[in-house]
Amino acid sequence: MTTLSITNRPTFQLSLQTFSLVSSFMVWVILSSLMPFISQDLNLTATQITWITSAPVISGSLLRIPMGYYTGKFGASKVFIFNFIALIIPVYLISTSTSFIALFSLGLLIGISGATFSIGVTSLPKYYAKEKHGFVNGIFGLGNIGTAFTSFLAPVLANLLGWRLTIQLYLILIIFMIFIHFFFADKTEQTTTEKFINPINFLRKNKNIFVISLFYFLTFGTFVTFTVMLPTLLVSVFELSEVDAGLITAIFIIIATLIRPVGGILGDKFNPYFLLVIVFTTIGLSSLLLSLVNEYNIFIIAIMILSLSSGIGNGVVFKVVPMVATTQTGVANGIVAATGSFGGFIPPLVIGFIIGATNSYTIGFILFSILSAVCLIIILSKYNIEN
Repeated sequence: MTTLSITNRPTFQLSLQTFSLVSSFMVWVILSSLMPFISQDLNLTATQITWITSAPVISGSLLRIPMGYYTGKFGASKVFIFNFIALIIPVYLISTSTSFIALFSLGLLIGISGATFSIGVTSLPKYYAKEKHGFVNGIFGLGNIGTAFTSFLAPVLANLLGWRLTIQLYLILIIFMIFIHFFFADKTEQTTTEKFINPINFLRKNKNIFVISLFYFLTFGTFVTFTVMLPTLLVSVFELSEVDAGLITAIFIIIATLIRPVGGILGDKFNPYFLLVIVFTTIGLSSLLLSLVNEYNIFIIAIMILSLSSGIGNGVVFKVVPMVATTQTGVANGIVAATGSFGGFIPPLVIGFIIGATNSYTIGFILFSILSAVCLIIILSKYNIEN
C-alpha cells in the first residue's frame, strides 16, 4: 500500500499542478501580450502579427495529444519538468530576436507551454473520486489565469524595462518551476501501460469525442481567440493605450478563468448537455451583438458576457469527456484539449484575413455566431438535455 505523503495527497497535487499551469500559460501568451511593443519596434505587418501570435497556439494545440498520452505513461512530474526545461532556450532567444521568421519559429517552440493543460486533466482525476472530476478539472482550469497575469503585467513591465528584458524575467519563473517539480512533485503517480493509439483511429471508434471536441473548439476557442486578439484590437480600433488594453484583456481572462470551476461544479450537479445548450446560446447571441454594434461600452459588455459563457462551457466540457471515453483517457483528453486550442488558432487567422480584406471585424464575429448555432443544433438533436 502506498504511503500517503504530502506529494501524493490530492490537495497538494491539485495545488501544484494548477500553479504549474498558471506558470506555463504565463509563458504561452508572452508574444501576444507584448505584440504592441514588438510590432512597433520591428515594424511588423498585420499579417505577420497574426502569424506570430498564432504560432504558440498552433504547436500548443498539436502537442496536447502526445502530452496527454505521455502524462498517462510517465506521470505529471516528469512531463512538467521536461516542459519547463524545453522552454528555457526559446524564451531567451525571443528576447534577442529581430525578425519575423525568428519570432514565428520561436513562438512555435514555446507553444509547448500551452500543451500542459493535457497534463492536469489526465493526471488529477487519478487522485479524486469520479463525482468530483468536474470540480477538480474546473479548479485546475484556474491555471488559465496565468494568461491574465501576463496580459496585464507584461505591458506594465515593458513600459518600464523594455519588452526584451521583460521576456528574460520569465526565465526566473521557469527555473523556479523546474526546482519545485524536481524536489516536491509526486514520483509515485499511478501510470498506464496503454500504447499510443492513432488519434484518427481513436476518433473513428469514439465519434462522441469528435463531437465533444467541436464543443471545446467553440468554448475554449472563444477564450483563446479573444485573449490573443484583444490587446491589438483595443489599441487599433478603440485607440486604448497598451496598458489599458492589457487591463481589459486581463479582466476578460480572469472572469473566464474564475468561473470555470463553477462550470465544473454545475456539470457535477446538473445535466452537462443542458448546461452546454445555455452556453452555446449565450456565445452565439453575444457574438452576434459584437457584429452589430461599434460602441465601446456595448463592446465591453458583450466580450465580458462571452468571457462568462466560455468559462462555464470550458468547465462543463471536461466533465463530459470521461462520460464518453472510458479507455485511453489521456488520448481523449489530449484530442479534446488540442481541438479547443485550435479554436484559438484558426479564428484569429480567419479574422485577420477578413480584416485585411474588409478592414472590419464584423464578419469574423458572425462566424462565431454560426459555429454556436451548429453546436446548438448538434447537441439538441444528439443528446438528452433534460435538466
